[in-house]
Amino acid sequence: MYQPRIYRHTIKDHDLVSFGVVVKETDLYIRATVNLEKEAHRSVSKYRRILENYIRTHPRFLTALNPLPPNARAPKIVRSMLRAAEMAGVGPMASVAGAIAQFVGDDLSRRAPEIIIENGGDIFLLSGIKRVIGIQAGKSPFTGRIGLEIAGDETPLGICTSSGTVGHSLSYGQADAVVTLAPDAALADAAATAIGNVVSTPDDINNGIALAQKIEGLKGVIIIKDDGLGLWGKVKLIQTADNGGGEV
Repeated sequence: MYQPRIYRHTIKDHDLVSFGVVVKETDLYIRATVNLEKEAHRSVSKYRRILENYIRTHPRFLTALNPLPPNARAPKIVRSMLRAAEMAGVGPMASVAGAIAQFVGDDLSRRAPEIIIENGGDIFLLSGIKRVIGIQAGKSPFTGRIGLEIAGDETPLGICTSSGTVGHSLSYGQADAVVTLAPDAALADAAATAIGNVVSTPDDINNGIALAQKIEGLKGVIIIKDDGLGLWGKVKLIQTADNGGGEV
């Protein structure tokens, strides 16, 4: 069932053009230096078509909950998802939202120097200036109170979120939010799922951190469960206004 993404309306920026792109189940919220809605729609349609065609001939790609063998003959986005799944220890579709954000972002980056693509809580960020990402963590007291600060020279960057208490994504855990950072948004997405799977109580946060440290290519992680908060890697948190959102 579709869930309105109300949090999108709490995001504040003053220097970018905002627009949405919806193709079947893919629902992107994009901000860029110029309006690239037509280009983004073509890009999303292209990658969805590639994935749909691959799944028709490789149905396990859609349903597997564990990594699948690499396929050197597969399209680039499929190879990216297979690689991310292997590194994180999950099924390839755990990386699909991040992969689409990444590949569409790469396409649009040829037309604009500033791009933010949000796909169901998974973000591709390309920016020349500092940005602050507001963190949504359900009923946790940290929701709306902290933000993730990203310097321009840290981008392009994937920033992905998994939650066992918010939204409809599959998670075996009950984390309010697992936020991961990686140069590849597909990897960040897969890693957020894997880490979220092992966090059900605040006592599990250390287990999540230990897993994050084992995932090659991951730059950092934030884990929130109730009033528990864990950090690892290159992560800079700042305090934000208690308004349920943050500046991006």
